[in-house]
Amino acid sequence: MAIDSGKLPHPVIASGLLQVVLVFAMTLPMLILYATSTLGPLLSRDLHFEPVAIGYLMMSSFGLAAILSLWAGAIVDCIGARIALLVLFCAIAVAFALLTAAQTLYSLIAAAAICGIAQALANPATNLLIAQQIRPEHRAKVVGLKQSGVQLAALFAGLALPAIAFQLGWRAAFGVIVPVAFLFGLAAFFVTSGQHTRSNRSLSFTRPNAVLSWLMVVQFSVGLALSAFVTFLPVFATQHDMPLLQADRLIAVFGVAGMLSRIMLTPLGAKLNDESYLLFTLIAVAAAAIVLTMQTDSGSHWRLWMGAATMGLSAVATNAIAMSMLIRDSAFGLVTVASSYVSVAFFSGFALGPPIYGVLSRQSGDSSLAWSVLTGVLCLACVMTLRLASARKQCAQISAQKTNAVLR
Repeated sequence: MAIDSGKLPHPVIASGLLQVVLVFAMTLPMLILYATSTLGPLLSRDLHFEPVAIGYLMMSSFGLAAILSLWAGAIVDCIGARIALLVLFCAIAVAFALLTAAQTLYSLIAAAAICGIAQALANPATNLLIAQQIRPEHRAKVVGLKQSGVQLAALFAGLALPAIAFQLGWRAAFGVIVPVAFLFGLAAFFVTSGQHTRSNRSLSFTRPNAVLSWLMVVQFSVGLALSAFVTFLPVFATQHDMPLLQADRLIAVFGVAGMLSRIMLTPLGAKLNDESYLLFTLIAVAAAAIVLTMQTDSGSHWRLWMGAATMGLSAVATNAIAMSMLIRDSAFGLVTVASSYVSVAFFSGFALGPPIYGVLSRQSGDSSLAWSVLTGVLCLACVMTLRLASARKQCAQISAQKTNAVLR
């Protein structure tokens, strides 16, 4: 590993700390999604806005992340993993400090937008760190571990934040994140090398190739459905007479299931010739999970629990598998740039999902139309995974033909 010598007493400690920082570099940027989901009813009550307006916080955060992700890969390649992680953790600290002081919906939206900086940097920075400091045979496992950090955010937001909020208020719940972000900013010095060599000297755009484009379409669709599902699941549950604290625990169940799926399925995907078919299966299961959730009634809440767990076990794993594909297969392009493009697609979906759900729910008078649209989006994503598999096969054939021509 390319860690500065003398900073840590033992390589095992260095490796362990590296993986912890990787996990929390993914956890803290995504915490805004799950924190506003679980605390949304409290925010809307105290600041006097409709619960569906929570979707605009997601739009501001992930919308900015999507825009910045166009350059994030090139920027991380330019400044290196160490500075990128420092910027990431500082942005989180500033954003959550501003959230604690928010007095209106608009100030919440502005504070949430700052999290978009961290979200844009998270995947390119952590993927670069893995590519530089983790042995090839361990990379898929570490990618799954660090991507599970996103679901660690869901677990924390579903269990700890509501408990803090009900005791001390939602401002205190947001406030505990600030010192944590500063702590991991300090830890970043111990897991990154001060030396960095740029792979690409240009910050200009390079168009995504065919295989990367299809993966982007898949990730956009999954991001749209997943963000809407997670953002409004507690609201949907309370509308069916589930107590708020219990509804928030749905997010914790979602988080645990998501962590397990990313840790277990990412290494499994890396053993396959083409992970596209695994993505097809997982997205199809996610569509079934939304259909199950739609059938919830006030007299029986088991469908909510099953829907949350199944969504975590299926859709959540797809982004980790996608990131592993980028690191493993050079056909997608330079790791940092490819990571940023997939993040653009994923975050764009995340930005649009909650507002679309809110608009559809408001216009139709209930949530059935919104859930149906999310199901349809995932069904389309299944078709796109088959197109991705076809594009990868064609790319491999072309590469083999070129190799044979050179050998001749």
